[in-house]
Amino acid sequence: MPSFDAVSEINHHEVTNAVDQANREVSNRFDLKDSNAKVTHDKECITINANESFHVDQVEKVLQTRLVARGIDLAVLSDGDATSSLGSAQKVYKLTEGIDTPTGKKINKMIKDAKIKAQSSIMDSKVRVTAKKIDDLRTIMDMLKEESFDMPLQFNNFRD
Repeated sequence: MPSFDAVSEINHHEVTNAVDQANREVSNRFDLKDSNAKVTHDKECITINANESFHVDQVEKVLQTRLVARGIDLAVLSDGDATSSLGSAQKVYKLTEGIDTPTGKKINKMIKDAKIKAQSSIMDSKVRVTAKKIDDLRTIMDMLKEESFDMPLQFNNFRD
């Protein structure tokens, strides 16, 4: 029986490349020379450090530009927690990956409301959709692409 998985994944290698490019650009920009601005990345978050909150905002724009250029949707960045003290400012973004349960339930409800003969189930951080006809699966993919969620959706594991 044909099936596919709707997932929300991040290409961490591309995120690392975007962070490296942003750091290179920040080190070369004249207006950010003495700001000690730096972007760091680990598996779950991206951190921007600088001397002032104004510099953090400038570095944030550079980082977002580099992420978009690398094909990373900005919806994977949760709202940043900004902190500033007497000589330093910091902003931390959490990277959201995987489909959470409320979004999975919303996807299931959309499929059932569409009256298409297909079954969907939430498995860990993905939604698996099965149907007898491939055309039904393609219709569901198009329907999910048109709907706006708080996260980017990809479709993988397509089986005939």
